[in-house]
Amino acid sequence: MEDGGWVLVPRPLDDDDLCSPASMHALQGSSPLKVTFKEPAKHWTDALPIGNGRLGAMVWGGVASETIQLNEDTLWTGTPGNYTNPNVPEALKEVRKLVDNGNYSEATTAAAELTGNPSEVYQLLGDINLEFGDSHLLYSEKTYDRELDLNSATVRVKYSVGDVEFTREHFASYPHQVIVTKISGSKSGSLSFTVSMDSKLHHHSHINGTNQIIMEGSCPGKRLPPKVNTNDDPKGIQFSAVLDLEISGSRGVLRVLDDKKLRVEGSDWAILLLVASSSFDGAFTKPSDSKRDPTYQSLSALNSITKLPYSDLFAHHLGDYQNLFHRVSLQLSKSTKSIIGKSVLGTKKFVSSVTNLYFEGGEDDSISTAERVKSFQTNEDPSLVELLFQYGRYLLISSSRPGTRIANLQGIWNKDIEPAWDSAPHLNINLEMNYWPSLPCNLSECQEPLFDYISSLSINGGKTANVNYKANGWVVHHKSDIWAKTSACQGDVVWAVWPMGGAWLCTHLWEHYNYTMDKDFLKNKAYPLLEGCVAFLLDWLIEGSKGYLETNPSTSPEHNFIAPNGKQACVSYSSTMDMAIINEVFSAIVSAAEILGRNEDGIIKKVKKAQPRLYPTKIAIDGSIMEWAQDFEDPEVHHRHLSHLFGLFPGHTINLEMPDLCKAAESSLYKRGENGPGWSTTWKIALWARLHNSEHSYRMVKRLIKFVDPEHEKQFDGGLYSNLFAAHPPFQIDANFGFSAAIAEMLVQSTANDIYILPALPTDKWGNGYVKGLRARGGVTINICWEEGDLQQVSVWSKDHSSSVKRLHYRGTTVPANISSAMVYVFDGLLSCVTAYSSNVAVP
Repeated sequence: MEDGGWVLVPRPLDDDDLCSPASMHALQGSSPLKVTFKEPAKHWTDALPIGNGRLGAMVWGGVASETIQLNEDTLWTGTPGNYTNPNVPEALKEVRKLVDNGNYSEATTAAAELTGNPSEVYQLLGDINLEFGDSHLLYSEKTYDRELDLNSATVRVKYSVGDVEFTREHFASYPHQVIVTKISGSKSGSLSFTVSMDSKLHHHSHINGTNQIIMEGSCPGKRLPPKVNTNDDPKGIQFSAVLDLEISGSRGVLRVLDDKKLRVEGSDWAILLLVASSSFDGAFTKPSDSKRDPTYQSLSALNSITKLPYSDLFAHHLGDYQNLFHRVSLQLSKSTKSIIGKSVLGTKKFVSSVTNLYFEGGEDDSISTAERVKSFQTNEDPSLVELLFQYGRYLLISSSRPGTRIANLQGIWNKDIEPAWDSAPHLNINLEMNYWPSLPCNLSECQEPLFDYISSLSINGGKTANVNYKANGWVVHHKSDIWAKTSACQGDVVWAVWPMGGAWLCTHLWEHYNYTMDKDFLKNKAYPLLEGCVAFLLDWLIEGSKGYLETNPSTSPEHNFIAPNGKQACVSYSSTMDMAIINEVFSAIVSAAEILGRNEDGIIKKVKKAQPRLYPTKIAIDGSIMEWAQDFEDPEVHHRHLSHLFGLFPGHTINLEMPDLCKAAESSLYKRGENGPGWSTTWKIALWARLHNSEHSYRMVKRLIKFVDPEHEKQFDGGLYSNLFAAHPPFQIDANFGFSAAIAEMLVQSTANDIYILPALPTDKWGNGYVKGLRARGGVTINICWEEGDLQQVSVWSKDHSSSVKRLHYRGTTVPANISSAMVYVFDGLLSCVTAYSSNVAVP
């Protein structure tokens, strides 16, 4: 069948093989997804990240000497804490009384009594140090190449010294839980170097046998270890890292130096295997009570893989990684009208033109990724958008896998004993944004650590709710740590007093069901956690003077207002974000109860009575969404947070069927302006996309892709470092994840019943392209192809779920689509179904 230049070829779908039209296959592979450098790293943000969810490394690519910085995701300061305070209830009464009397600045001062101890701090593991000697200082600079290949999750470093080319390959294997490095020289016997290990933490290292280095150490037992009597410092998390070194059997000598270093001389190649373990045994076990022996665990893990050849280690790594990464492909290019006139998509002429245009955008091997970022403001290369989109997916795969800890503020990559913001999960946007791409970008497994974490938070949060607030259920505030801290942190009330963190996280439980349709997950995991969260929210709500159910005290994260007495304050009642989150969670549990047949549960009846009485979202005099329950004066209209727009994105309480609220949301975005840190910028991309405003979505895309020099950073200004880490500055990984989610939002949006095709596509910037493998709510997978800004074809299927009726939307056209399980439905640019076939058996 032919339609509009497309050749439709029915074909089987194998598991995660997300088919695209034949004409688009010709373009696949033309865009190498690589982050490239032409010199060694000078700054940490020049180094390249690898990770398997638990172990991470930053590869600098030094020549005469090399540093591979290591992280292990359970290395934190501290021990399990007490997250309750029996003095809070009395302080809470005073704060509420002040708020009721309109004394907001006084309430802000008094709310400091609601805060407690600080959270703990994420730590580093250490370094692998490689010394190649002065001869390597004579390397040929023009031969140097360093790259992170997203397709294989491998970092490669190449350079030549004389007539010898030296090559290093680094990858972090999830199947074998090991970081692997292979070093080789093109000339036999040319490889000589010394290797050692070090750490900024308390540690010692020694040689084990003839080819292993063992490094053992410990994290501080307190956030700030005592300076006088170290005996007061409790036992912290213990760790061990073991480095195994193998060299070519036919040539080379391996020597031990000073019982701390290994020396390789005259080898053809060397393979380094790095494993690491800690004594962390869950959020509720003190390190002193842990029965886990890190060194024994590391050696056991190493013994199981030392006999495996490098090729097997790499093959298992590649198969595991690509099973996730290859689920989604994205190809973008500018319009070709000015080059070849009206094209026929699928012809060789079109493919050649697009390929040429694509390579003009910066895929020349001599151009580094940093140079591509620097030039984006003028050439607006779409291939760099592709790279950054896939980089976010790569980082999520590399920092959050089943069985690991959650991706923290830096994923897993950290070089400091005292990292910025403790590298801790912040629940007033950052942790949630980390997981925004997991569902639409087809990486649902990467969310598992988040759900494990929510389970731990619910246990500690139950104690905090009961003691601090005399409430049922469980509660979490804005900042936590590996010990699942749930009480308000010590610090400024403007961010510390915010008991909505757990509630926001619970929206991810419901969304996971929406995308996967996993009823067992809904029944066994999501519903019990939602139930506990809702129990707290029902108790936290109090009846206000106008009959509404309100929250008091209430803040809008990290933002002050001008109180009636002219002073700045942050504590009032019923901030718009509070009410939007509560409304979202209430809707989620009601929908979940309907699916699970639990409509008669007592808590559901309470929710149904309470939901219509929630304080509503209101529009301010200036036409924007009110951030607080009263139309307070805003002392910082360009504030980085967009909390009052939660209902638009990631929530759903503001949608296009509410034109007045959408207009007010648009006004709020104009009011906030375009400046801000990276995560704020990516949130704005998604918010504008929800309003189907492609122009402003793209403006924020362009706003993010600007180069940041680590020696001349500008606070709250966003941008990208040379390795594509996103900047606050300094580095925060949430913007990388937020970007991937926001691009997906520009291309596909969905509700339980509706799918919006290309709702915010900037047709003048990405005139031609395709995306395959994006997910939509209802267990649906989608492929889309477009030419010169117009939809050409969209394929929709639901592999493992029962039939459902969806409404497809594109440019004002709406059609019903009855999506049956295991069938692929192909629609043309007018949303006419042109073919349907089995996803498992090709239709003749």
